[in-house]
Order: sequence, then structure tokens, then C-alpha cells
Amino acid sequence: MSTAISPTAYNYKVVRQFAIMTVVWGILGMGMGVFIASQLVWPELNFGLPWTSFGRLRPLHTNLVIFAFGGCALFATSYYVVQRTCQTRLISDSLAAFTFWGWQAVIVAAGITLPLGYTSTKEYAELEWPIDILLGIVWVTYAAVFFGTVIKRKTKHIYVGNWFYGAFIVVTAMLHIVNSMEMPVSLFKSYSLYSGATDAMIQWWYGHNAVGFFLTTGFLGMMYYFVPKQAERPIYSYRLSIVHFWALITLYIWAGPHHLHYTALPDWAQSLGMAMSIILLAPSWGGMINGMMTLSGAWHKLRTDPILRFLVVSLAFYGMSTFEGPMMAIKTVNALSHYTDWTIGHVHAGALGWVAMISIGALYHMIPKLYGRAQMHSVGLINAHFWLATIGTVLYIASMWVNGITQGLMWRAINEDGTLTYSFVEALQASQPGFVVRAIGGAFFASGMLLMAYNTFRTVRASKPAEVEAAAVITAGAH
Repeated sequence: MSTAISPTAYNYKVVRQFAIMTVVWGILGMGMGVFIASQLVWPELNFGLPWTSFGRLRPLHTNLVIFAFGGCALFATSYYVVQRTCQTRLISDSLAAFTFWGWQAVIVAAGITLPLGYTSTKEYAELEWPIDILLGIVWVTYAAVFFGTVIKRKTKHIYVGNWFYGAFIVVTAMLHIVNSMEMPVSLFKSYSLYSGATDAMIQWWYGHNAVGFFLTTGFLGMMYYFVPKQAERPIYSYRLSIVHFWALITLYIWAGPHHLHYTALPDWAQSLGMAMSIILLAPSWGGMINGMMTLSGAWHKLRTDPILRFLVVSLAFYGMSTFEGPMMAIKTVNALSHYTDWTIGHVHAGALGWVAMISIGALYHMIPKLYGRAQMHSVGLINAHFWLATIGTVLYIASMWVNGITQGLMWRAINEDGTLTYSFVEALQASQPGFVVRAIGGAFFASGMLLMAYNTFRTVRASKPAEVEAAAVITAGAH
């Protein structure tokens, strides 16, 4: 059916803006990652300057990839999905525009302050208090736009993808506001309101749930819309998706203490974090299996559809990294893995394999529709991007697994008299080949993003204003 159910059109302008900036920030964030990975191979790339040192650029890399690239992907897809599944326009164009420009302002501020050394020193929450306040205002506005649109929906049902997006928005606000409670002492310096083990506990309650809600729950909302759409199959089990949702949001929030094994945190809190992390395997794999099984009867499409390949391989990496996480949370495993490159490998199995790949697949699905085109400019370039991304991810995580286990074993090796067998420098020398492979893997992944940028540019340039506007018209079968 193509009869219009409303004279108004979807607000695709803000979706297009966020989609384009996802690609831009992806290139910058991943390029920064390749640069700092190269600094560990060739330390001269620090250039002897404070602003270009690894210690200052590394938090810039994480902020660019998580909040700039990942954040823009979440904004773009959530605004797209909520309009199409609720069959209604965003509740406020001006508030939606504010979330776009406000979010870009936060990222630009991060890009200026972090290399200058202005930092709260909290992992994934390094931004200083004025930027934190702006971020909070933008996020509350985002919640108002999203939930306001859900409230004015034309459909009776709230699609499961919106449940995941909604939970990610609410919990991220809670995490940011509680963890960023700080006492300003100057314009760009503040101290945490919490102290000691309490500060560490709240930081990793935030830190792990930035992974759990920002980098998992939001992207699962993406998965529940784009995998069935691209496969042209209904979700395998809607009932499982609801169980998956409630189990995930109930359990994830408790897993943070596994970052603090063998620290000053009370032992019972460490054990609780470990237990909850292990139980978390069930809902995580429930979601992964639900996504995979959606392809029942459609697996042959993987031969010809590289967009679907991105989406399915992202689910495979999601399954792998959500098995690896609970395993690394076990205290005896953590005794070997903690502080090593194994943790870095695990993070990037999730970040490159899951978050980036599902985002890239969703963008390739969305961009032609946002610009009134039948498909992307070049399917061949999507295919090339897929292989660059997959090979790059495998090189990255495999090198970090080998490095991590090597480091863990070398650090715990002792002589008969109880002295350490290896110095830290010897462990570093043994890690050198892994650092080289990681830089190569990262370069593969980042080069794929350049292909995406070119493909997107050609797709956008081929569209005409009338086609773009026509794409936004609400139709009865739009969702």
C-alpha cells in the first residue's frame, strides 16, 4: 500500500545530518586509533610534544569512536526507526536540530580540551564539567524528542527496537549524571564528589554500563530493526526479543565490579560482579541467536548482499565478545588477563566487530532511503569495505589475544628464589610484533571507512532535492 496516512513527512533532515557525521567521525576516530597504535610501534610519532602524546590522544580516540561515531550512529538510527515504526514525525524539529548541533559541539569541545590535557581522568568520562553539563542538556533533550515521538505514535504497538533505544537513552542519562557529579575548582578543572573505593565503584558502574547500554543496548535496538529489514524476514522470535530486553537491562547494571578484581573493592562486591557477568551470557546469547535465526530461509542472500553480511558478521562478533566478557570476569582468568592487551582485544572485538559493523550495515541500508535512491552508488565498494573491516578486526583482536596472554604469563613468572623472571621491558619487547599487527589491522579497518565515505558521497551527489523530499513522505507500509 502506498496511500499516504498523513500529509506530513518524516523528519529525515536530522537523520541525514547524523548519518553523514557518523561517517566523518568514524574516519577521524579510527584514524586517531591507527595513529596511536603506530605510536606504540614507533614512539617517535609522539613528536616529543605534550599534545600529541599517547596519554592525551588515547582518550580522544575513545571519545571520538564511542561518542562521536557510535553516538551519531545511535542518534541517526533511533530517529529513523522511531519515526518509521511509530508512523509519525519527530515531535519537535527544533529540539531534534538542537540535539544534532549540541552533540557536535560536545565532540568538538572534546577534540580541543583532551589534547590540551584538560581531563577528569575518569575512563570514558574524561570530559571536564562545562562539557559534561552541555552533554547532559543535549541528552535530556534527546530523551524528550524520542519519548515524545513514541507517545504521539499512530501505531498501537511499540516495536521492540524502540524499547532497546528507550532503555539506552534513560540509563545513559542516569550513568552520566551520577558519575559526573564533581566539584569545579576552575573553568576546566574539577574533582569527583566521591572518594576512594566509592569513586572507583561508581566509575566502573558507569564505565561498564557505557559498554552495556551505550554500546550494547542501543545497538541491539538497531539490530532488531535493520536485520529483519535487510533480510526481508520477520524477527525469529518476538517473545524472545522481549525476554532478551528485560533480562539484559536487569542484569547488565550489576556487572561493573568485574573491572576491579584484586583491588581495594570489598571481595563480596567483586564476587557479585563476577556472578552477574557470568549470568549475563544468557540474555546476550539469546539476542544474538534471535538475530541469527532471523535469517532462517534467507542465508542464501549473504552471497549477493554485502549489507546483510555486515549485519550478520556483527552478530557473530557480538556473540563472541559477550562470551569472552563473562569468561574474563572470572577471577582466576582475570588474574591473567587484567592490565594486559587481552582486555584491549576484547574491547575491540565489541567495538570493531559488533558496534562498528552493525552501524556500517545500518547506514548502508539507510542512506539510499534517506536520499531517495534505490541503492548505494557501488555494491562492489560495500563488498570491499566488508572484507577490509572483517580482516582488520580479526588481525586486531588476534594480535591482542596473543600479546595479552604473553604479557600475563611473563608478569606472573617467578624464579625459585621468588624474584620476577622477566622485567617489564622484556614483556614490552615480546609485545612488539603484536603492536605491529594491531596497527596493520586498524589501518585495514580505517581504510574501509574511506571507501564508505566515497560511496556515500557519490550516492548523495546523485540524488535530487525532489527525490530526497519524496523519500520522507509517510506511507501506510513505511514501517
